[in-house]
Amino acid sequence: MRRWLIVAVVAVVVLAGAGAGAWWLLRPKARPDPVAAAYLAAWGAKDWPAMQAQVAAPPADFAAQHTAMLEALRVTEASFAPGTATVTDDRAEVPFQATLRLRALGEWSYQGLLRLVRRDDRWRVAWSPATLHPDLAAGLRFQRTRTWPERAPILAADGSELAGPGPVVTVNVVGERVKDPAEVVAALVTHAEVPRETAHRALADAERRPDQAVPVVTLPEADYQAIRDSIYPVPGLSFAEGVGREYHGPASTRVLLGSVGPVTADDLKELGAPYQAGDVTGHGNGFEAAFERQLAGTPSGEVRLAGKDGKAVKVLHEFAGSDGQAVETTLDPRVQEAAEAALDPVAKPAAVVAVRPSSGELVAVVNTPVNGYNRALLGRYPPGSTFKVVTAGALLAGGLRPGDPVDCPKEAKVGGRTFGNFEDEVLGRITFASAFAHSCNTAFVQQAAKRLDGDELVDAAAQFGFGLDPSPGIPAVTSRVPAPSDRADLAAESFGQGRVTASPLQMALVAATVSEGRWRQPRLVSAEAEAAAPDPLDGKVAGTLRTLMRQVVTEGTAATANLPGKVGGKTGTAEFGSGDPLPTHAWFIGFRGDLAFAVVVEDGGVGGRVAAPVAARFLRGL
Repeated sequence: MRRWLIVAVVAVVVLAGAGAGAWWLLRPKARPDPVAAAYLAAWGAKDWPAMQAQVAAPPADFAAQHTAMLEALRVTEASFAPGTATVTDDRAEVPFQATLRLRALGEWSYQGLLRLVRRDDRWRVAWSPATLHPDLAAGLRFQRTRTWPERAPILAADGSELAGPGPVVTVNVVGERVKDPAEVVAALVTHAEVPRETAHRALADAERRPDQAVPVVTLPEADYQAIRDSIYPVPGLSFAEGVGREYHGPASTRVLLGSVGPVTADDLKELGAPYQAGDVTGHGNGFEAAFERQLAGTPSGEVRLAGKDGKAVKVLHEFAGSDGQAVETTLDPRVQEAAEAALDPVAKPAAVVAVRPSSGELVAVVNTPVNGYNRALLGRYPPGSTFKVVTAGALLAGGLRPGDPVDCPKEAKVGGRTFGNFEDEVLGRITFASAFAHSCNTAFVQQAAKRLDGDELVDAAAQFGFGLDPSPGIPAVTSRVPAPSDRADLAAESFGQGRVTASPLQMALVAATVSEGRWRQPRLVSAEAEAAAPDPLDGKVAGTLRTLMRQVVTEGTAATANLPGKVGGKTGTAEFGSGDPLPTHAWFIGFRGDLAFAVVVEDGGVGGRVAAPVAARFLRGL
């Protein structure tokens, strides 16, 4: 009993002597986990003051060391996830998972370690360079490399190279060297054929970074040498040689290939990862842009630690990258060159498109001028009487027969509007086959008004691909047959006038559809999948159209062109614009064997006299 009393008294004395501050003897010891979590969250938010507040003895350049890491690696996003702390007396270790997204390279994750110390019952980070990365030490710095693979080639159908690696010269603007901004812009626009807005944008970038070379355009060395004397002396322009893109094959393929040059701000928005400023990409409406991802592959790179001399000490991570893959086109250089030669005597803008009806493969797409607008795929024209193939198909499907009599007067009035024949031709009472062969407008408008409604004409056109996206791997316009608003509108559309618009590609597909009996998705790339197609033509209708188109060549409007071989075709003289008489585009579409084609000559005059002879030269060239 006495012993218990003594112990009790001692306890009371101790507690009384300690006073109110004695509560700490009973309080649990603080854990380091909250400090580690707060530090890592602040790191992810780039809140350097909040981080520094958690550090026991931060160096004077604490924030600078962190920003140097982010800038060296071009980190766009960072997160840090803490693990469970291990505590030994007044020291602790907290593992963490760092995940960094590196601009235009990808994601890098690594295991880091926070070391903490307890002082005055408070945990603080014991910071050292190794806190950034376990392998980082004084005298080392982060470094990254990034390399694109060699851009893959673009190949013709025979395996020959249309585009591949070759010497190039990049034209740059250096702001501090510019004396006359207007002279710089003029040189770029006039000689290097840089769009004016691109030249102005490059000049503005150079003004913001006057001591840096801002790339504007990359030219094949041969193209640069052709303009060197005009562009090299301009103050403010600099030139860097390198390995880039070289183009081969027929000259007419260049507009289909496009070009390769420095990425623009708009390119970066569209492309996203893995591109960054200073990279190159495909431009234009050709293969280089359409197949950028396939041709370019993805860049490889490394995250390294380097010494003060810049030499790598250790590789911390590798980004594998991937090689680009060749684009195999369906273009046949022999057919392309034959089309080039056929257009060579033509002084006005013109185009030839050639397609294999059995597969939809485009074997030639030629424009003149060769380095100008890709009117073959992007041009919109009234197709004129070449569209009579479509109207004839609708009439035949509705029961009209080739031998049925029709009238071909000088003029015919439909829906209050008067329509006439070319050069006021009058053929009188003739068969429908003869009206087709001699391209009688008045016969067609009368038969269309009598036998068709607007929906029937639109539906017939759909079987030939009108209204479908014909893009064969690179951009192409969709041809249209709007629903006629009245009988006069129907009459105008029946012979390819009114609101009907068509590209040369579309009209080549009209000929191909007759030849094959069905429309096929056009293809410029071997691996492209075939799209859903409209219903095939009725077999009897297709056979009759082939016969009618053969008569155009043997006895009709194309007879004088002397087209070689068993050719079926249709001429067209399509009015456009204003004037008296109205100017006309010259058209001819046709097929021979497993080849269908279209020829258009802008403001060329009469289809049978201008476009059909081009087709004859083309076929003889094969």
